[in-house]
Amino acid sequence: MNFKSIFNLIGILLVVFSLSFLPPILITIIFNESNYEAFFYPFLFLFFLGGIIWFFTKQKKLTLNISDGFVVTTLFWIVLAIAGSLPFNFFGLDIISALFESVSGITTTGATTIVGLDDMPKSILLYRQLLQWMGGMGLIILAVAVMPAFGIGGGQLYKMELPGSHVNQKLTPRIADSAKALWKIYVGLTLACCMLYLIAGMGVFDAISHSLSTVAGGGFSTHDENIGFFNNGFVETICIVFMLLSAASFAVHYSAIFGGKPLKYIYDSEFRFFLSVVFIISTIVFIFLYLSNSYADVYLALESAIFHTVSIVTTSGFTTENFSLWPGFLPYLLLVGAFMGACSQSVGGGIKAWRVLIMMNQAYKEILKTIHPNAVFSSKIGAKVIDAKIAERVWGFFSIYVFIFMFLLLAMLGTGLNFESSFSAVGATLNNLGPGLGEVSRNYLEVSDLGKLILCFAMILGRLEIFTLLVLFTPAFWNR
Repeated sequence: MNFKSIFNLIGILLVVFSLSFLPPILITIIFNESNYEAFFYPFLFLFFLGGIIWFFTKQKKLTLNISDGFVVTTLFWIVLAIAGSLPFNFFGLDIISALFESVSGITTTGATTIVGLDDMPKSILLYRQLLQWMGGMGLIILAVAVMPAFGIGGGQLYKMELPGSHVNQKLTPRIADSAKALWKIYVGLTLACCMLYLIAGMGVFDAISHSLSTVAGGGFSTHDENIGFFNNGFVETICIVFMLLSAASFAVHYSAIFGGKPLKYIYDSEFRFFLSVVFIISTIVFIFLYLSNSYADVYLALESAIFHTVSIVTTSGFTTENFSLWPGFLPYLLLVGAFMGACSQSVGGGIKAWRVLIMMNQAYKEILKTIHPNAVFSSKIGAKVIDAKIAERVWGFFSIYVFIFMFLLLAMLGTGLNFESSFSAVGATLNNLGPGLGEVSRNYLEVSDLGKLILCFAMILGRLEIFTLLVLFTPAFWNR
């Protein structure tokens, strides 16, 4: 274990992260807000702490092995979640709620304990959005892009930050170039989203704020009514488009934008499967909303069905109304869709579409083998044959996922939360979704402090796709 490399990188990350406090400081000056110290003192503390750590651990050449990658990636989310809670604590939230808000933001979950967003200082509102934007692509990816300048190899770190992919994760021969390409796409999508929000009628502050959380797949808003505050079909359409783009694999974006293959969106098997699931769920939701006379206007029913299906399945978590009040099984159908989540190598959460596709193919293959015991079948995604070892790892991941979900569910029930709220809270945080059902449909204010800590653990588990964090608890890892 190369502890010097680990601490050196943590120092760099702290310095980079501290810069996120500068835009809110600027906002306090522009709007003459009185909470300047909520960002200024944390900025000074983290900037100099990170700089000191970096200075005393720097060497001419520091490299990271796979064990270091696991440790740094996990520490990244934990340390920066704690650091990110400082402004919320200065603002008046208790320590646990401040940590919950920070973890939710940086993991792009979108669960909140704050009410009265419309009356909050703009600096705090912008900071919440920035947390999600930085956590969406991952500050580690940004660090990897600049690490060669500090003499640090970032290959292992890059792999840890982009887990759960069935394809080669390197977009270019050099890791740093891949990281830079990812950030170019990410920033480009954000700017495009912001411009379209402005054209749709959003104010400058709201357009900037919502573009940050939309492209990050986060769901934080500057208003208690979320996207419903604007009551604008054009705004909702833009939001739908960019939630879908953010849920697509950034490897597909890279092929389409830098590789000159715009049809990649059509030919990519995982993205096609993802869109088909969104279409099927949207259709079911619309039909039942229409038949139940939940809306007087059929177009409103269709619009709400499409928006909330896209938002929940992509794990973005934006809302225009309280979908948990929809009739029958519809809220649970959306929540089940979030368990699948977005595509691999995207900013979305969930199990990921390619894993679900592999499990379905594998299950179908087993059915055929029962009918034809002597036949030889292979699992495929599109034209690509899936190696049996990959299918085995996917089922292993799913088994651990189910076990972790049941463990967290029992833990939440132990805090006194009812079953519906506990089930949806665990599902919403483990899948980095945000809004749940029951008592957590709007916010998590009523969840106990112990429950919030449990859900913080679930959010980090979901963001790291479970294995990256759980591997640190195995003796074999530390005996390497």
